Amino acid sequence: MTGTEAPVSAPAVYTSAEFPPPASGRAVLTNRVLVRISGPGVDKFLQGQLSQNLDDVKTGKSPRAAGATPKGRAYCLTRLVRDGEDILMDLPSELAESIMSHLRKYLMLFRGTSMELQTEAQIIGLLGNEAASSLAGDNLSTLASSGDTLELNSGFLIRTESTAEGLPRFELWQISANDVGLESIPQKTLADWQASEIAAGVPMLSTTTSESYVPQMLNWQHLGGMHFKKGCYTGQEVIARMHFLGQLKKSLFRFSAAKTDSIPAPGTSIMAGERSVGEVVNAVGFNDGSCELLAVIRHDAANGELTANGLSVPLLEQKPLPYTVSEREDTELKDT
Repeated sequence: MTGTEAPVSAPAVYTSAEFPPPASGRAVLTNRVLVRISGPGVDKFLQGQLSQNLDDVKTGKSPRAAGATPKGRAYCLTRLVRDGEDILMDLPSELAESIMSHLRKYLMLFRGTSMELQTEAQIIGLLGNEAASSLAGDNLSTLASSGDTLELNSGFLIRTESTAEGLPRFELWQISANDVGLESIPQKTLADWQASEIAAGVPMLSTTTSESYVPQMLNWQHLGGMHFKKGCYTGQEVIARMHFLGQLKKSLFRFSAAKTDSIPAPGTSIMAGERSVGEVVNAVGFNDGSCELLAVIRHDAANGELTANGLSVPLLEQKPLPYTVSEREDTELKDT
């Protein structure tokens, strides 16, 4: 497949997600695009720009990664998939052009290495085991943990994080136009997938939140996106200092609000009384009038009474995440 410089699509507009959330379904993720990095300098280029060790991006394993500014602020949250000698990575549609422009400043140092938008590729989100089983067959058991990857004729089937309620989830990175035979799987909306991302504690950056947070504030280390022993990359000094000195004072929490008449936009302040203690990162509304959101909150305020600016229902209810955030749970930190 050849890449082009065609502009990426505009940010997706979400409809309401189903409540209760569907246990099975598929959704085309029009809010994300795929990019291919090819050439002799692929690993060295990405090793110097992303938080993941490229040695760990290999057949069957597709970890997450972050790109950060020199001040350690995340402008890119992605997953890396090894395709032969190339690397595939996903980007939010609304940030793809700016991220690629930024990375090309460094790519110029690697002669013969290119980065191209894959305009014919798409990502399909799969809720539950049914669709994944129809694609993987007897090999579904090899997809036991997040990041486990199975190569198919049409692309790559990737296990992603289950929701806190235990719903298995997968992504099909379809890099060819082949029919994958998912017609029997119920079609769901982008909002349904976004609701599952929030329930799985997986944030997505937007134009409002890009370069607002060190990756650890977005729980990226607990999603397998940080390697703290890999050596130097852009932003590494700030990120490592926060990790090894235990300086993380705020992180990503999941909340719900009942019977709202509006959905808070990314960047909306979370308030404890009249004091701002955090910001919304992602939010989605349900067809019963409720909403859920991910927000970066100060640890010392997270268990108090919180509201989001603009919500008609004042109090937010904290919801569980499917992973432990050790920095606020007083448990042992991991170095990788």
